[in-house]
Amino acid sequence: MSSARFAALVAAQPGNKMFRFSLAQALLREEKPVEAVPHLEFCVAAQADWMMARILLGKTLLALGRPDEARPWLEDALRLAIEQHHEDPERELRAILSEL
Repeated sequence: MSSARFAALVAAQPGNKMFRFSLAQALLREEKPVEAVPHLEFCVAAQADWMMARILLGKTLLALGRPDEARPWLEDALRLAIEQHHEDPERELRAILSEL
């Protein structure tokens, strides 16, 4: 689905974190990372244990050349990956963090 469709859903329900996350993903697919960041920030603020939102926010900030901002999100995502027993994300996050 296009970002325009998700943007309409967010406009109708601005507090819906799933619509925001879907909009951010669509924006990233459309190569609009700057526009995706505030929606991902909303998601991480809305749910303290949302690992995937933190991973995506961290990766997006890295892609934008903002590693100092990305690191805390990636570290928090790693903590959640360990706590939630998600081995693949844990490996990926360890690799990303080792290169920062």
